[in-house]
Amino acid sequence: MRIDDIRQRLRASGAKPCHEQRVLRAWTQALPLDGGQSRSEDFFPAPLRAGLPAIATELAALAHVRSEHAGEDGARLLVELADGQAVESVLLPRDGLCVSTQVGCAVGCAFCMTGRDGLLRQLGSAEIVAQVVLARSRRVVRKVVFMGMGEPAHNLDNVLEAIGLLGTEGGIGHKNLVFSTVGDRRVFERLPQGNVKPALALSLHTTRAALRAKLMPRAPRIDPAELVELGETYARATGYPIQYQWTLLAGVNDDDEELDGIVRLLAGKYAVMNFIPYNSVAGTGFARPSWEHAAAMARHLHRRGILTKLRHSAGQDVDGGCGQLRARAIAPGGVGQPAGAGPAAVVLARRGQS
Repeated sequence: MRIDDIRQRLRASGAKPCHEQRVLRAWTQALPLDGGQSRSEDFFPAPLRAGLPAIATELAALAHVRSEHAGEDGARLLVELADGQAVESVLLPRDGLCVSTQVGCAVGCAFCMTGRDGLLRQLGSAEIVAQVVLARSRRVVRKVVFMGMGEPAHNLDNVLEAIGLLGTEGGIGHKNLVFSTVGDRRVFERLPQGNVKPALALSLHTTRAALRAKLMPRAPRIDPAELVELGETYARATGYPIQYQWTLLAGVNDDDEELDGIVRLLAGKYAVMNFIPYNSVAGTGFARPSWEHAAAMARHLHRRGILTKLRHSAGQDVDGGCGQLRARAIAPGGVGQPAGAGPAAVVLARRGQS
């Protein structure tokens, strides 16, 4: 389901723009329609009131939590969609949330579990937002990063539609909506055109074009230097620094040559380098460098004038890197027990109703 489908259903039930806005705001913020002194029967026309329960049922069916896995860095949610497929969302520290945009992924990064089965299907924009609603039914969410399963650039219309709603009715600051991509020229064409312009995270991982092609075999062939220039143009236009993502792989992209390359590409740029030690996945042939080595790399870049952050790999303590929970869920024996529905549209019911 797409957000536009929800809008059409509301209009078919007699909603005017003000009614539509109110319903979507309540849904995306996980709030009741009846708030304070305002009652839905005083605001909504009778045909819309009659149609809301069916719409609420459809929204509730979009996604529910199949299992929840608590870790030191936040809870990882295995989210089941209406057709039985599953994606992953992560409740991050400091009121953040990581959401998925596809079931599977077509990029096939050599170090990632998500792309091993290829792309199974796109998520509709409403399914993407439903992950935010599930999280908000549990706790406050002030930042959403599109860094979960899938490549957002390969589902651009749905992702931008979700970003548009979250940045308006969802009440999330535009710079706190982070679009993550391996790099696709369509992204740099489309993002500046939207009313909501998200921050941008670019998966760089190496400054060497040949190595990048091996690590990300089906990513667009954009030379790292060109990718940085495209990112810099967007950063200056929006006023948000580009977040460069770099998964540290021992003996692959953690040497002095790469450090020199990073300085060459990012010196003077409006950018932040995020070093993320590899989240180990059996059978990939990759390993994470020691924390001491990773920290030394970050210090070296700081001394050279490159703002660098060394991140902990989310889910390392529960084997919950992107795609790992889903992979265990579809393997014989499954993964855990359902953690309860946490319905995505319960907020559309009036207070006192279930």
